[in-house]
Amino acid sequence: MLKIYGSALCPDCVKCKEALEQANVPFVYLSITESLLALKQFLKLRENKEEFAPVRERGQIGIPCILDEEGNLSFTWDQYLN
Repeated sequence: MLKIYGSALCPDCVKCKEALEQANVPFVYLSITESLLALKQFLKLRENKEEFAPVRERGQIGIPCILDEEGNLSFTWDQYLN
């Protein structure tokens, strides 16, 4: 099952969540602004995954952050809508 790290304060996270719900894609949504545990998990990913390097360089947060069962990380959700 997909894990999505995001925030209701982020318009892209809201769009991602709505699109996956409409497509009946199973996922767990982890709000980094409502849960310190989710924030800690996200920060660990952000610090250790090389996919975040360009995100950090641009001064962005990196959400929505989608993590699949194999540990692959993505910042877009279109590929999961099929």
